[in-house]
Amino acid sequence: MRAAFKRSFRAGTARAAAAIVLAAAVTSCGELQRQGEGSSYLIVNALEAARGSEPSSFAGNLPSDVVTIVNDVPTTFNDLGRVRLMLAMKDPGGVDSPTKPTTANYITLDRYHVRYIRADGRNVQGVDVPYAFDGGMTLTVGTSEVSGVFTIVRNIAKDEAPLKALTVNGVIISTIAEVTFYGHDQTGRELSAVATISVDFGNFGDKTS
Repeated sequence: MRAAFKRSFRAGTARAAAAIVLAAAVTSCGELQRQGEGSSYLIVNALEAARGSEPSSFAGNLPSDVVTIVNDVPTTFNDLGRVRLMLAMKDPGGVDSPTKPTTANYITLDRYHVRYIRADGRNVQGVDVPYAFDGGMTLTVGTSEVSGVFTIVRNIAKDEAPLKALTVNGVIISTIAEVTFYGHDQTGRELSAVATISVDFGNFGDKTS
């Protein structure tokens, strides 16, 4: 009976080890898929943001105003993000013969995902931070740097918890907006790139004319 127990234990251990190896392989494939299997990849040169009430004033951080008075009317705006991207090759080649991208290596972005993170670890969506969301965009990165504008804070978030309360309580919520850009090269291989920017939510003072 003892020998049978040992054989059963060894068999169970082997099955468990095989399951762990399989799970690791699946996880590795997922990581590879997200990083991209193509020969080119994205470099985020800069991520900036601007208040919706001042859409041309981009900066390296965003004081997101939860309510803006326009002609004596309380108004909410989408806040904007602007990303600057360039393409690079995984195999850069040599100094005398650098690898040059072809049109097959060009990368087209088709969507993005925004989530907000607090440094204190209080990250419950709809309670501590605004809800994460996905947005669509179409932007192709070729041999030169390109930039694209997108929504980084939705106006609907300013009418929901926890931002809505900031219109009256004077509290400021400091977060990091993590933006993941998803796309594919022209052969269909998927890839992504991540960038972050500081976003402070509050009822900030409005400019007077």
